[in-house]
Order: sequence, then C-alpha cells, then structure tokens
Amino acid sequence: MTGVPPQPTLSDGELTLRPWRAEDIEVAHGLTDDEIVRWFDLDGVTPRDGLAAALDRWRRLYAEDRSLVTFVVELAGVPGPVGTVAVRRTSEGVGNITWSTFKPYRGRHVAQRAVQLLVVYAFGELGLERLQVEVDPENRASARVAIRSGFRREGLLRGGATLQGERRDLAIYGLRHDDPRADTVTGWTALMDSVLPKKRVIAHVVVRDTGGRVLLCKVSYKRDLELPGGVVEPDEDPATGALREMEEELGVSLPLLGVLAIDWLPRWEGWGDAIEILYDGGVHDPSFIDSLHPDGFEILGLDWYAADELTGLVSPLNQRRLPVILESPTPLHHLRDGNPIT
Repeated sequence: MTGVPPQPTLSDGELTLRPWRAEDIEVAHGLTDDEIVRWFDLDGVTPRDGLAAALDRWRRLYAEDRSLVTFVVELAGVPGPVGTVAVRRTSEGVGNITWSTFKPYRGRHVAQRAVQLLVVYAFGELGLERLQVEVDPENRASARVAIRSGFRREGLLRGGATLQGERRDLAIYGLRHDDPRADTVTGWTALMDSVLPKKRVIAHVVVRDTGGRVLLCKVSYKRDLELPGGVVEPDEDPATGALREMEEELGVSLPLLGVLAIDWLPRWEGWGDAIEILYDGGVHDPSFIDSLHPDGFEILGLDWYAADELTGLVSPLNQRRLPVILESPTPLHHLRDGNPIT
C-alpha cells in the first residue's frame, strides 16, 4: 500500500477528472436517472445507500494495487460533478473502461473527453497495454463514445451479460497502446473499418457445353447441386478466388471469359448477406468433363444439366437465375436474390 501514489487529478484545461469526495455521493444520487439505472443495472438498488460503500471499496482497490481507478468528472463553469469515469484492471496489462454522464450535461462531449483523458493516464501512469469497452448493442450513445474515443469494434459476445435479469449481447471495443491515433489517416481508416459493413463475396463459374447445359457439382456439405467456385478469401480478388477454387476442387486452370451476372444474396439459413459474381467459364465439348478431377472431399461428382432439369436439384436461388443466364448469357445480368433488377 505504501508504494501506491495518491490518485491524481487530470485535466484538459476545461474538463477535470478528480478523486471522489464524500459530498459527491448526494449529488450523484440526485442526478441518477433512468438511463443510468438501465445501463448500470441499478434496478432494486438505492444509489445513495450503495454509493458510500462503493466509495470505500473503490478507495481500497486503488490503495492496494490501483486495480480500480474511478474519477468524478467536472466541467469548468459547472458546480459539482457532471459524470464519472473509471478503469478497472481485468488481467495483466488489460483494463476495462466505464463511464456515465449525468442527464443535464449530455450532448456536450463530456464522456468522450473524459475517456480520452483516462486513456492517456491508463497507458501512461498505469502502464496498461490494452483497454476495452463493453457496450450493450442497443446503447448506441455509448457505442458512439467508444468509437469517437479511438476504440475499434472487435466483435460481439453473444449473451455475454445479464441486464435486469435478461441475457444480453455485449459489443467489444478495444484500443492498444500502440494503435495509430484516431486523428491520423491510418488510425481513422482502421477505426472506420472496424464498424463499417463487411460483405461476403462469392465467386462461381458457369461452365457450359455445346448443348447449352451447365456443369454442376455434387458436393459433400449439402444436397443441392452447386456451381464450381466458392467464397473469396480476404485480400483476394474475386477472379483469383474463382480460379483458385476451380483448381482446388476440379484440378483445372480454366480461363475466365468475363462476368455473366452479379447477384446480391439476402440473409439465408444463418448466412449473412453477400455479393456473388458469376464468371463465364466458356462453352466446351461435353467430353470436357472427362478432363476434370473432383477432389473427392468437397466435390463428389460432376455432370451436365439442362435448364429444364434443375427443379429439385439446385437451390431455389439457382433455380431462378440459371435458366435466365443459360437462355441469354449476354448482356451482364444484374440480379437481386436471383431475380433480374429492372
């Protein structure tokens, strides 16, 4: 205990973070509104009764090893606290940040500025290497504070918390001490990349024979026959992905002659939505199939199929779009869930 320095006061010139005082309890109790009660799960707890005991506990945890550091937030020209902010060490080198802003002072960027001050302190004086924020996905105001304070969204813990007796998801936002600052190009783009949508891209190849039939694969993971190809890997362009899948699945390097269709696929059977590109694998003699070598793992067999033979053999999606493409391979088809976009 003797080696722990006194809790400091932090300031950016207008906003100040300082240690709690006994008189702050009554103020904080009076400013606790429904939003704070909801997101801090205070139902059934009288904040005035709990705050005094909590304050003693916070001081003890700070004095022992600074495993918890909690501040009152003040704003120049405003008498008394306007909010709170805290960092709790959850494991070696890792801290979890929480905050609240009292209702009269919301909309003034109090939380964002308080968190930014606390981040500098946590990475500097506390020596933490990673900070994270856990936010209920419906708490959009706190999610905005996390992002604007430089935290990247890293994932979702499904059912990671309980709130007023209900099992809830938790969105996780993280910041490392060596992350580029959010006010740099690299830092800003990485931050935005963490929250912007990421669509799956699928690249399939439509291979036809001189009789107008399409090459379909019997696959090991579902009953529907499927076009050769598959999901494009990260940092791989779609055409390269299509060629790679053909090589892996069928043992052939087949030139792509262009794009026959671009299709948007909505959510289906647990999959998120996706963009699918259907490449033209050309027209070949029916004997071309004899030169192909199914991998025996994903692809169990191959055959040619005419448009009027597809019912019951392919997915409803391919049943809608393949006859259209086979009947008229050109021009480029723009599709939505297998239906032409008009």
